[in-house]
Amino acid sequence: MITGPSGVGKGTLIRGLRERLPQLELAVSATTRPPRAGERDGVDYHFLTPEEFDRRLGAGEFLEHATYAGNRYGTLREEVARRTAAGAPVVLEIEVQGARQVREAMPEALMVFIAPPSLQALRSRLVGRGTDSPAQVRSRLRTAERELRARDEFARVVVNDRLEQAVDELTGIVGQALADR
Repeated sequence: MITGPSGVGKGTLIRGLRERLPQLELAVSATTRPPRAGERDGVDYHFLTPEEFDRRLGAGEFLEHATYAGNRYGTLREEVARRTAAGAPVVLEIEVQGARQVREAMPEALMVFIAPPSLQALRSRLVGRGTDSPAQVRSRLRTAERELRARDEFARVVVNDRLEQAVDELTGIVGQALADR
């Protein structure tokens, strides 16, 4: 399970990790936010209406869920169960709220916190990706400040300063956990 603030590069690091460890499968998260340009339902996210999200939440279909930046996110249990039943190791890309829920439900899970080199670097990344309004960037940064205080809750922390170095470190952590299974 990979967690950290929005904009820290979780998705980029996971792509690099999966290139190096292709046996890893990514659990596709569900969200109530609208798709961004180029995103595909069932590939990037399961895009759900708020009503469908609520129905599935009420039916106990989520392993974890959280509200972030005004939208709801969650990992469907079936996303993880289907892959683990086939013997595949699964990686989850989730926010800190959800990571805490996964830790409760699956204490054996490897949990890695991704941190930015600084709050200013995170701000630059959020602005640079061009997907959020200035108000949304400010909101994400306020949330990130709270989330960064949670890094001590996680046994493994990777600082995403230099991409290749961070991918190397993450690959080493995950690779060792897979070897120890």
